[in-house]
Amino acid sequence: MANNVLPRQSAAPAPSGTLNVRILRSSADSQMAKDDRVAVEAPLEFLLHHSSLGPEPMSFGTTMRTPGDDESLAAGLLYGEGIVNQRADIETIEATTRRPNVVNVRLGAALQIVPNTPSRLFSAGSSCGVCGTTGLDAAIARAAATHIPDTGHVALSVLLRLPERMSAAQSKFGDTGGVHASALFDFAGNLLAVAEDVGRHNAFDKLVGMNLMSGHLPLTNRIVVLSGRASFELVQKAIRAGVSVLAAIGAPSSLAVNLAVTSGLTLVGFLRDAHCNVYSYPERLTLTPAPDSPQAL
Repeated sequence: MANNVLPRQSAAPAPSGTLNVRILRSSADSQMAKDDRVAVEAPLEFLLHHSSLGPEPMSFGTTMRTPGDDESLAAGLLYGEGIVNQRADIETIEATTRRPNVVNVRLGAALQIVPNTPSRLFSAGSSCGVCGTTGLDAAIARAAATHIPDTGHVALSVLLRLPERMSAAQSKFGDTGGVHASALFDFAGNLLAVAEDVGRHNAFDKLVGMNLMSGHLPLTNRIVVLSGRASFELVQKAIRAGVSVLAAIGAPSSLAVNLAVTSGLTLVGFLRDAHCNVYSYPERLTLTPAPDSPQAL
């Protein structure tokens, strides 16, 4: 094809957060032009408004994300960073079409905040979690100081079914194959919420932000399933949100395992439909069959 330009043809509008592109599907003996969908990756700047910061908003940084649920992303990020601790600390969050890559967060007047307090003034890629944090030791100490209460148990048979349920609830992954997901379940295996983003940390922050703004934190007796690996940053975020079980399709890191052990979080990796690896607090998982499993009939 001349000039490497692929011929255009009409395509259905892309769902929110995805983009239609023209590709050349190629094999050893053939080529075919067709439409494909990719996940959108675009910058988002967080602007904080508070009387102690002066008349102008202060930038909390910029991250790359998949557009959609920007307000939840902002709320979850600020919660994970310790800037806010409860729903009442946020007066309003506004993402406008006039400035599509900016979200304004007006903090409550009663919130104690001083200039230069935010620890994350950063410009982060979508895969970055702890990027820009000024003190890794402080972040570890803060997470390790929290202990997840042992208030309930979940059947292992329930846990093993959750990846399939998460996959069925993902709207963007099937279109693009290029987004991560964080899904929230109760101990009975009921799906409560799912968030998707090209960045795995963003997906988790969106999930936490949804629950912060709806008044459902901490996530006691809740399971979060991750579509990727379990890094230290994601374990840190899970502990901060009070998650009881963090289960990843991929592997955990050594620091993630150490932090989970210290904090009482049940950390699961390589979650499949028939088996998984349990790295910490296995006593929270039981071998009791789920009520609708064949063994229980």
